Amino acid sequence: MTVCDTRQGAVRGRTSPDGVTSFLGVPYAAPPFGARRFREPFPPEPRTGVRDATVHGPTVPHAPYAPPFDVLIPDDGVEGEDCLNLNVWTPAPEPGAGLPVMVWLHGGAFTNGSGSTAAYDGSTFARDGVVCVTLNYRLGADGFLHLPGRPDNRGLLDQIAALRWVRDNIAFFGGDPDRVTVFGESAGAMSIGMLLTTEAARGLFRRAILQSGACHHFLRPSSAALVAARLAEKLGIERTAEALAAVPLPELLPAQAELRAEVSADPDPARWGEAVLNLMPFEPVRPALALPGPDCGVDLLIGSNAEEYRLFLAPTGLLHTLPESALLAATAAYGLDPVAALPVYRTARPAASPGELFAAVATDWFYRIPAIRLAESVPNSYLYEFGWRSPRFDGALGACHALELPFVFDRLDDPSCAPLLGAHPPRALADAMHGAWVSFARTGNPGWEAYDTTTRTTMAFTAPLASAPVADPRAQERLLWEGVR
Repeated sequence: MTVCDTRQGAVRGRTSPDGVTSFLGVPYAAPPFGARRFREPFPPEPRTGVRDATVHGPTVPHAPYAPPFDVLIPDDGVEGEDCLNLNVWTPAPEPGAGLPVMVWLHGGAFTNGSGSTAAYDGSTFARDGVVCVTLNYRLGADGFLHLPGRPDNRGLLDQIAALRWVRDNIAFFGGDPDRVTVFGESAGAMSIGMLLTTEAARGLFRRAILQSGACHHFLRPSSAALVAARLAEKLGIERTAEALAAVPLPELLPAQAELRAEVSADPDPARWGEAVLNLMPFEPVRPALALPGPDCGVDLLIGSNAEEYRLFLAPTGLLHTLPESALLAATAAYGLDPVAALPVYRTARPAASPGELFAAVATDWFYRIPAIRLAESVPNSYLYEFGWRSPRFDGALGACHALELPFVFDRLDDPSCAPLLGAHPPRALADAMHGAWVSFARTGNPGWEAYDTTTRTTMAFTAPLASAPVADPRAQERLLWEGVR
C-alpha cells in the first residue's frame, strides 16, 4: 500500500507488481444530490485520517445501453452518491517527479459511460511514464438538461472541477500540473471542444486529444428547451429543477433512455430542434458554434475513424436494409445536395448499399469534417484517421466508432473489448497508436507533420506495419462540405 497527500486529505492506493500505483474513487467534488442537485459542483469535504482508494467509487447514475450496444460497448454502474470521483495511475507517487499527465474524458452520448470502465484502465500509460487520470461527470438530465434558474452544462462544470483538482493535487502523485493533456472520445472529445472555448477552463490543460468529436455538437437554448419540455411532459411534472429532483432515479433514468429513442423514431425538427441531426437530446448548450483560434494556447491532436457510423448500422441490420429514400432524405438534412454529392461517395464505393453510403456521409458530417474544421482553426494541429477494420459482423462493422479505444489504451487483451475487436487484433497497431499518444503528451508532437491547408497531412492508422501519413485523404468528399459543415 502507498499513501499520497491531497489538499482534502491523504489517500491510500495499491501498487501492482509492475510498479504502477493506482488510487481509485478519489472525490474531486461533493456528491451532487440533495441541495446540490442540478447546481455547479461543490468542493469535496476535507477529511481526517487516510482514505482507502483501492477500489473504484460510485458511478454517475445512468441507464444501461439498449441492445445490441449493451454488449458491444463496455459500461458499468456502481451505486452511491459520492460519484464525482476520479482515478489516478502513476509510476512515481511522490512529489517532484514532474511526469506528464493525461486526463481522460469518457464518451457515451452524454448519457452513458464512466471513468472506472475496465477498458479505460490507465496502467498502460503509467507503465510508459505518464500519470493517467480518469473521471466521472454528470450525465443525462443531471448533467445537461436545460433548466430555468440552474447553470447549463453541469457535466462540463464537473470536468472543469476535476481539472482544477488535477492542477492542485497531481504533483503529489508525481505529475506536472503544467504538462496536462486532456483526451477524450465521442462525447468526451465533444466536451473538450467546448472546453477549448470556455474561459473557466483556460490554463487547466496544455494539450488536448480529441477522438471522434470536436466543436460542432451542441444544442442551442431553443432546442434544449424543447428537449426539457418533452422530458417534463413524459414525467408529468413542471419543467423545474425542484420537480425533476422529486422524480425517483428508477423512474427518471428509463425516461431519459426512452426520450433518446423517441428522437430516433420521430426526428421532427419542430419537436427536437438540432437534436434530430445527431440524435443526442442531452448535450452541451450554447448559442452558436465557436471554434478556438490560433491563440487558444493548446496543442491539438484530432481525428476520427474511417467508418464511424457503421457502429450504429451494422449491429442493427440497417447497414443492408436502409432504403434509398432514407439515404436521400438524410443527405439533404445534413446540408448536401443528394444528386450532386452521392455520386462522389459512390465513386469510391461502387457496390455500396444505401446504408453503406449513408454510413459514409454520416461519418463525415458527424466526425471527420468537424475534426478537419478544428484542425484548420488552430495552426500546427495534428490530424489522424483510424482505418483498421474489425472482422466482427462478417466485416460489416469496419473501422467503426469506438474501435480505436483498445488501441489507444493498449488494452487489446481486455475481455470487454472483444465484442468490437474480434479475434487477434494487431498488437503492432496498438504499439503505434498508444505510442503516438504518449509522445504527444510528452512533447506535443505525435510523430508526423502538423496539419495545414496545403498538404492536409493526416496520419492513417491502418494495417499494423503500413500506418503512414497521407495527404488529404478522400479530398473530393471533403470538398463537398465546404461552406456546408
